[in-house]
Amino acid sequence: MRWFWIDRFNEFVRGKQATAVKNVSLAEEHLHDHFPGAALMPNSLVVEGMAQTAGLLVAEALDFNRRVVLAKVAKAEFHYDAVPGDTLQFRAIILDLKPTGSLAKVSSKVVDPAGNEQLQGEAELFFAHLEPGEGVPKLFEPDELLKWLDHMHIYDIGRDEAGNPLSRPDW
Repeated sequence: MRWFWIDRFNEFVRGKQATAVKNVSLAEEHLHDHFPGAALMPNSLVVEGMAQTAGLLVAEALDFNRRVVLAKVAKAEFHYDAVPGDTLQFRAIILDLKPTGSLAKVSSKVVDPAGNEQLQGEAELFFAHLEPGEGVPKLFEPDELLKWLDHMHIYDIGRDEAGNPLSRPDW
């Protein structure tokens, strides 16, 4: 089973930054046993949402030619818990991108219906970039990955640094 902690992307600038949204719902099974009667989204899963946002940003910048793996969580700080009914906005900014690894600054904000934002958590994430066949299983077949990226609206809102729309790969 795969767990997706992003519902959609609202911003995606190739090799630079991305913003994604996660709606926290009491219908999510993992919340049922986490503090019964006082459900909250565990911060480890918030980190995973931030990592998926940054990881896809990095992987796309590498044309999906490397397997991008979360290697280290640094300087993580959480200010309060995300609870059912919250809309989390994940923000990722690539600070360093090299052939073998990358560093991203990430944050999670709770956005209310009026658009007010409150910082929920922040961290720095290090990613390793592995060559195919280096012991990391393939996560997606190309057509499955494209369907997921379409669902996340990456090619609807994604832009390169010059502001041109991202091209959908034709694997």
